Amino acid sequence: MSGEPERSDDRTHEAGAALLALYDRALPEVYGYLLSRCGGQPPVAQDLTGETFLAAVKAVQSGAPPDPMTTAWLVGVARHKLADHWRRLAREERKLAAVADVDDDPDDPWDVRLDALRARATLAQLAPQHRAALTLRYVDDLPVTEVATLLGRSVHATEALLSRAKASFRRAYGDDDRHDEGAEDRDA
Repeated sequence: MSGEPERSDDRTHEAGAALLALYDRALPEVYGYLLSRCGGQPPVAQDLTGETFLAAVKAVQSGAPPDPMTTAWLVGVARHKLADHWRRLAREERKLAAVADVDDDPDDPWDVRLDALRARATLAQLAPQHRAALTLRYVDDLPVTEVATLLGRSVHATEALLSRAKASFRRAYGDDDRHDEGAEDRDA
């Protein structure tokens, strides 16, 4: 048997055993991480902890767990589960508001709504890399390190990209002011 290559089932079994051995040590850290970030709501933290470990089991079953399997990796999985949770809640709130035809902020003045529409239009005019960087950082509210990872760039390069993207956005947004003023002058 020493001449035969290690079978996939053996690797899956070993990874499963490693996850089981890690479970008792990692559970309090993963749960604590989630509890402190979900408003101190134990049921939510418990659900997300369960989802985290289910995702780890699926990684083991698919043959894609990290080697070695660590608590830090599980906390990273938990971070993704927490982000998914917040996105899911935001989608549900938007759907409920749309169904109920409830205005998110009834005191919201018309100008603020127009500014939001104008900002979206301005964002659409930007180069794709600028649009992606600004959306991930300021709309999705991701830290620069995660934006860098998602864009496949270094943190330093991402910070420089964000600076250029913000400057480009400001210029494009300001150009709209000049165009609007010209339109008002023509209309007068």
